[in-house]
Amino acid sequence: MMMLAVSGCNNDDDKVIEETSLPSQASQFIETHFPAVKISRVVRERDDNVTSYDVRLENLVELDFDEQGVCYSVDGNANDKIPDSVIPAKILEYVKTNYPTLHITDWEKNRTTQEVGLSDNKDLVFDLDGNFQRIDN
Repeated sequence: MMMLAVSGCNNDDDKVIEETSLPSQASQFIETHFPAVKISRVVRERDDNVTSYDVRLENLVELDFDEQGVCYSVDGNANDKIPDSVIPAKILEYVKTNYPTLHITDWEKNRTTQEVGLSDNKDLVFDLDGNFQRIDN
């Protein structure tokens, strides 16, 4: 019973909000890269006093934004290609050159690396400048 009470408190800082409450930079990102896709849900998350936004689009793509509205993750459907425009140019060129028959299904950037997922479930890791580092399977 105590576990239920404790685990139920973890979502107190997650709140579904209106898409008009997104930072303007996040709204612009969505309009630029996903112009024909509607937003189905926006959740404002707070963890250790850090605010982020989780946006789900009607095509099931999930986008994560920081407090300022900078996108740091695009998680697409395993079979669908995410727009080339969201991928840094150097990474996109690397993938097109080395994996011409595959497409990128997701992209994530953290403090030290960027990672893309390919349509064959292979994950490629790059540094923040877009230089290839390794394959994670």
